[in-house]
Amino acid sequence: MRALFASDLHLSEDRPEANERLITFLEGKARSADALYLLGDLFEYWIGDDGLDESFNAVIAGFLRDLTRRGVRLSVMHGNRDFLIGERFCRETGAQLLADPTLEEINGVKTLLMHGDTLCTDDVDYQSWRATARSSAWQQQFLAQPVAERRSAILALREKSKAVIQEKPAAIMDVNRDAVREALRCHGVRRLVHGHTHRPGRHAVQVDARRCERWVLPDWYGRGGYLELARGEPRLVRF
Repeated sequence: MRALFASDLHLSEDRPEANERLITFLEGKARSADALYLLGDLFEYWIGDDGLDESFNAVIAGFLRDLTRRGVRLSVMHGNRDFLIGERFCRETGAQLLADPTLEEINGVKTLLMHGDTLCTDDVDYQSWRATARSSAWQQQFLAQPVAERRSAILALREKSKAVIQEKPAAIMDVNRDAVREALRCHGVRRLVHGHTHRPGRHAVQVDARRCERWVLPDWYGRGGYLELARGEPRLVRF
């Protein structure tokens, strides 16, 4: 099995480089894969599945649908930007929505898949907001608003988030090492793949007496890239 993993694409109309990079990827390398996993923040923001009525989102969904019709298994996980992706998106793209976390066996290796934000436990304010935004009550109330009001609210939250991030120490926005070890220990695995932190690379992790590894996926604000799991060692590919 050849599986590809990407996250933090942050697609939007005003980022044509990332959009073109994805289209090239979907029409090229991804077509020869058995499975593609998108582990959160595929979009810069997602106001709900009725956003598929907008031309930009419909075009992206069309390229994903073309990939799944070619036989590539597509799995999508919620990120902190697009956690309102739902059943319609999956139906129109052929994607499977993954829980966070998800445990997959890939080429005989049990692999823990996460977006990665829940590992950033030192960022207490963010974890509190996450709990609110993932609640069914908040989502029902938000999705009941007109599209224009939802978009305005999301964009306002994005601007507020940018200001807050500038004031936070960089360290608290990275993963907590104890949280990483606990995730690996709890699921009994040696390999973790996640995004969110925008700090790509392979990290060796010692969990009790076991040697484990944590693979962090690159964001697509810059070069972008993906992780390939096939025969042999995992390979982090940068565009």
